[in-house]
Amino acid sequence: MDRVVRRRPGFGGTLLATLFACASLTPSLLPRPWLYQGVMGAVTAILGYAVGAALGALGRAVIRYRPPERARRIIWRVMLAGCAALSAVTLWYSYDWQRDLRALMGMDTRITWFPPVILALTVVLFFLALLLARLVRLAGRKLNAWLDRFVPPYLGHVAGVIAIGLAVTVFANDVLFNAFVARINDISSVANEGTHPGVRRPTSAYVSGGPGSLVSWESLGREGRRFTASAATPSKLSAFSGRPAVQPIRVYVGLESASSLTAQADLAVRELERTGAFGRRVLAVLGTTGTGWVDPRIADALEYMYNGSSAMVAMQYSYLPSWASFLLDRDRAATAGRALFDAVRARWARLPAGKRPKLLLSGESLGSYQLEESFRDLDDLTAKADGAMFVGPPNANRIWHRLTSDREPGSPVWRPVYDDGETARFAQRPGDLSTPPAPWRHPRVVYLQNATDPVVWWSPELIYDRPAWLEGRRGPGVNPEMNWFPLVTFWQVLVDMTTALDVPAGHGHRYGANIVDGWAAVAPPPGWDAGDTRRLRALLS
Repeated sequence: MDRVVRRRPGFGGTLLATLFACASLTPSLLPRPWLYQGVMGAVTAILGYAVGAALGALGRAVIRYRPPERARRIIWRVMLAGCAALSAVTLWYSYDWQRDLRALMGMDTRITWFPPVILALTVVLFFLALLLARLVRLAGRKLNAWLDRFVPPYLGHVAGVIAIGLAVTVFANDVLFNAFVARINDISSVANEGTHPGVRRPTSAYVSGGPGSLVSWESLGREGRRFTASAATPSKLSAFSGRPAVQPIRVYVGLESASSLTAQADLAVRELERTGAFGRRVLAVLGTTGTGWVDPRIADALEYMYNGSSAMVAMQYSYLPSWASFLLDRDRAATAGRALFDAVRARWARLPAGKRPKLLLSGESLGSYQLEESFRDLDDLTAKADGAMFVGPPNANRIWHRLTSDREPGSPVWRPVYDDGETARFAQRPGDLSTPPAPWRHPRVVYLQNATDPVVWWSPELIYDRPAWLEGRRGPGVNPEMNWFPLVTFWQVLVDMTTALDVPAGHGHRYGANIVDGWAAVAPPPGWDAGDTRRLRALLS
């Protein structure tokens, strides 16, 4: 046991673990809390140790020469001194990098205590992970020794490796991962039954859950109740427009409102008919995140722009957090979006061509993925809808990915130009929508994406491939010191996703009042001008 568990770390593993941990301290898209940085440092260090240990074992198998004991001691001391110096220097620079990022985003820069706490947490978690790995290795050796008593050694070793590998996989997947998912599922289902503070059952018949609604208030879920209860009132709309306003329509179907996604979509259409939604000037199909959340600015902006002559419909397909729904149940999100849009459009298409409301689409994050998957490509989208605005689209969005990959030469990936901006345009700031200066025909599609939004840029390819958004000119707010490291950048951007909402609007996954400019570009009502956009931005900010 001592030879496996208590022996000192290997040379190659120690060196690579230090290099990986130091690389994890380099800046990424967003400032990182000390806790997340400590955990990420340990994870990347143990990955580096595994790579270094594997390379060391391969080197020893290929090269038989061993330096004398005295030389090995000197090499070890030099390596350890170098690792200590590199760690100290990197921690110092990391402190400056994090302060710069925080200052850029208007956040607290008093983080003098971060470096020692990060170092301590990283070291403790690293050695705990190393101990666990060595215990697994010890179990493998014990199993091999036992199998060698019954079968030839080479068969016993192969069988032992397979058995340990299966045991670790089953434990990690069926015990740890499934238990974690089950816990998240339980917590989310309980949360879905609750109601946000201050949210009250609406008294308007024009929203789901109100008087005469085909959808019960109880079945809407936590986010559905907030969505329908927070519709703008005619008095607020009139105060903004200076004209008499009507009550906006908000339709929402919760996960428990019907027995299947198809039944939910059919119920949504009947609810739209009940409220008179097809007689409004604009009808928007909205995508939801995993919990059923809709960005309130997406809904509020459209209601104010159309002075209440608007209808919106959304459907819940899960109560898991977005990240869990994205990883575990992405296909269900796509199926739900397709079912809802197809049902709404089929009913909309039965109206006379001159009496149809504008049919619009919008979704944020996983909600954009949900709706994008309803179409084959950009042409199919614009053939079936009168405009779309997608906010913070994930890297998995197929249409977004196609437009970005096929962008015009010279346009950066963080602000791509596709087909001279004739149909689709990308923006972080309102002025971005006016470029390129070529004509922008209707229907229009807008993608709002911040250059520092990890939801947009995270992908498995970061493990082995340098991303285009770190090539050439950097996007607004991206630290010029950020670089790409195999494996490390993957974890950095993944950790950034956990803090993407903890930054001011215009950074990370926060889009704020820029949503107003998106709608103003996609579907402005008659007479709407830049002054109206500025007033609405100020109101919703």
